[in-house]
Amino acid sequence: MEMGKLNPAYLPPGTQVGPWRVLEQRGRGACGAVYRAERVDLAEDIVALKVALHPWDARFAREAELLSRIRHPAVPGLRGHGQWQNPVDTPYAWLAMELIEGIPLYEWARAQRPTSRQVLQLLARLARALDATHSAGGLHRDVKGSNVLVRQEDGQAFLMDFGSGHHLGARTLTWQPFPPGTPAYRAPEAWRFAYRQSRKARATPYAPAPADDVFALGVTAYRLIAQRYLPSAPPEDAKAWRWIEDSRAGAPRVHNERCAPELDALVARMLALRPDARGSARELAEALERAAASAGAEADVPLFTGDEPRPLDEWPVRRVEFRPRRKPRRPWLAVAGMGGLLALGVGWHTHTLPEMVHAGVAVQQTEDAKDGGTTAVGDSALTAPVSLPRAPLVWSTISVDLPPRPLPGQTRPDTSGRCPGRSHVAINGGCWKKLSVGAKDCDEDYVYKGGCYSPAFPPARPATSNPTEPHEGQ
Repeated sequence: MEMGKLNPAYLPPGTQVGPWRVLEQRGRGACGAVYRAERVDLAEDIVALKVALHPWDARFAREAELLSRIRHPAVPGLRGHGQWQNPVDTPYAWLAMELIEGIPLYEWARAQRPTSRQVLQLLARLARALDATHSAGGLHRDVKGSNVLVRQEDGQAFLMDFGSGHHLGARTLTWQPFPPGTPAYRAPEAWRFAYRQSRKARATPYAPAPADDVFALGVTAYRLIAQRYLPSAPPEDAKAWRWIEDSRAGAPRVHNERCAPELDALVARMLALRPDARGSARELAEALERAAASAGAEADVPLFTGDEPRPLDEWPVRRVEFRPRRKPRRPWLAVAGMGGLLALGVGWHTHTLPEMVHAGVAVQQTEDAKDGGTTAVGDSALTAPVSLPRAPLVWSTISVDLPPRPLPGQTRPDTSGRCPGRSHVAINGGCWKKLSVGAKDCDEDYVYKGGCYSPAFPPARPATSNPTEPHEGQ
């Protein structure tokens, strides 16, 4: 291969990236390729080298910053990062991380046939990793089986791939209304918010919280034990979601009678409708550890016999019809942002959930295709966790507290603190319009000091042949 034609997706052995020398490729996704590499001056020092597939990919700097803040044995340690200047002078970001020799979680479970006690211990370790992430001011945002590796030598689990993660203070890279994630692992409050936004003329971004990561860990556990994904439901149909709390039909023990009651109960806790009912990652880890230590003999029965039918890898789909409540006032905001469900603005008809993949979603054609469908690689601002009202049903009325910082693309006041619109007021660094309804009737907007507010956005700009906005999906 000529040196001027090096492609970061197919680096040949011997290519030097920073202080590392490529040995072999280990995997490739939509955003980066992973190589096994050695240090140039110390061949015994082996790492996993992740190289961006797109020049100037700012996500790598964000991932490096998040990893540098996390200290936990279940999270691969960051060994270095930088820019690789290829022979044609195009810079590509890279990360060097601790190399984990392991297999994806679901494959490990099928091969090793773990007991409930072993799964409790494994989940406790992952919950501790999430707690370390949340304590560092970060979120993983894509917890799932293919992002968990189990080390072959000792069966220890590792939380991998923080490329979709975010941390407080990180720069917003795109203005999409839905953050990265995999549809089958999204929390009910995310779908509820998305459904409400789909019926509005103007969307505001969903702000994920630590409870979203906990729910995704619950889906991961459910998928491991039951060998299937959670039942899907039309988001506008509240009754269709009652099984989560009001029925045992969706419990993993129903699909796998070998599951110990202690494990079954804690998986149900992670899948609770109310975010506060799930508890923090730390509280969950402590409960899992206690259960692993105190569970009876039933917890030592292997979860699988080896004679089970092929697992159900597909996320169940339902046909859903959305209709916008009123004509959008900003056609330029009519973008899809849910990687499988949400499309905002005009043009809503009947669709099959995973088919509705918008231009801002990078579809992983490898492991993700077997792990809940698509994975968004967009971004949204990470605000302080928002406490949702306690409601028995997923799609009940929701209003949320005003976020502590402006939403992506929101109009901001000038240096004197004034907003350009006559009816707009400056709150928390953004411009807001107070609506003529009280907090009790603030159906889909934000509550602040007893009033109902809607975010103000600038008018649409004329289209240009050379757009300067960040590319969707970055």
